[in-house]
Amino acid sequence: MNQTIFIADLHLSEHSPELTKLFLRQLHQWQNTADALYILGDLFDAWVGDDDRTPFTDHIAAELKAFAQHKPVYFIPGNRDFLLGQDFSSRSGMTLLPEQHPLTLYGRQYLLTHGDELCTADLPYMQFRAQSRQPQWQAAILAKPLAERRLLAQQIRQMSERGKAENGKSAVSDVTEEAVSALMAQHPGADLIHGHTHRPATHQHTLPNDQSFTRFVLQDWYGKEGGCLVVSPEGVSAQHLALD
Repeated sequence: MNQTIFIADLHLSEHSPELTKLFLRQLHQWQNTADALYILGDLFDAWVGDDDRTPFTDHIAAELKAFAQHKPVYFIPGNRDFLLGQDFSSRSGMTLLPEQHPLTLYGRQYLLTHGDELCTADLPYMQFRAQSRQPQWQAAILAKPLAERRLLAQQIRQMSERGKAENGKSAVSDVTEEAVSALMAQHPGADLIHGHTHRPATHQHTLPNDQSFTRFVLQDWYGKEGGCLVVSPEGVSAQHLALD
């Protein structure tokens, strides 16, 4: 059976052993059943540079590399791991994709993105995002000592957690209709696949020109559970994943 797997928002770290176990179990299964794996951001809970090598990240890289020797793995950066670069990509066998990636799959068109750029009501985050995606800013950050970068990542995580506590599932932390419409007007005929919002669902949209499309929101991973989107010639379906 032809199928392609899409995942996002795993937030893997040394402190999430059950999520890591679930991810590695799925990698081994998908190696034999999937045509390809797309990771649409936030594979890691934080990423401060490819030089921050630990036994944990080396293990994840080795497992991805083993998968990539059989089936391709593609990665779009998220808001937690946008500093992931070519060195880790090479070690893991992943192909880095731009933040927005059009894809034709089994005769249908899709647009892939992490999704954070669509949360335009969150003005403080959008300001940080615009700054942090600048090559000069990234170069300056990566030039700092590793210990300083780890502290910065901790501060960013704390800021993110405070934002979640304050905003919860409010509209501020979700995509806006205006941003989604503006993006998809540039990609007629495509459906949208993204993560980031931790609101797994399937949405139907219609643009002012009567262009209709489907927006698939990927499930986030937490505790012992996660999820993926399975795209095949028969269509698109969401699959819940969990450890026994």
